[in-house]
Amino acid sequence: MEPSLSAAGLNIRHFTHVDLPEIRQTLIDLHNDAYADAMDDEFNQRFPWFVDHWGGRPGFFCVIAYDGDKAVGFAYGAPGTPGREWWRDHVDPAPEKHRTFSYSELSVSPGWRKQGVSERLTRALMEGRDEDLVVLLVDREHPRVQALYESWGFRKVGEDQPFPDSPVFAVMLAELPLS
Repeated sequence: MEPSLSAAGLNIRHFTHVDLPEIRQTLIDLHNDAYADAMDDEFNQRFPWFVDHWGGRPGFFCVIAYDGDKAVGFAYGAPGTPGREWWRDHVDPAPEKHRTFSYSELSVSPGWRKQGVSERLTRALMEGRDEDLVVLLVDREHPRVQALYESWGFRKVGEDQPFPDSPVFAVMLAELPLS
């Protein structure tokens, strides 16, 4: 099936941690498609662990974009643990607001990039959130991706390398609702 001309024709479906058994393989397959040229990297190969880690959280929330029956992208995350806002180490002074949503992953199939799918998924994921803030990590080797998040209201507040084999990421923070 040929993709639609824009993200407008996509169906965005919402899922929670109880849906993980149903959507787990879809997330893994989409990630593998999006990172096909980087799957020799051990960090990328551990993606199923990240799906299980995030998907096992009671507050896990995921949106998947479908063109008909074909999944073409997803975004997911979960509320941060109160009192453990790790990103605060990067902000001085830290915001008074504290309830944080951790935006963990965004992945779009290569044939659907540059059509507004990422923004549509991001806004669907953030819509109606109870948290005050949202935090995410962007590989600092991808400045265009960072600029895209900045255009949605995020700002870089620092850099972090959460795992020894992970890239160094830009730590990005935004107030909710997104602008």
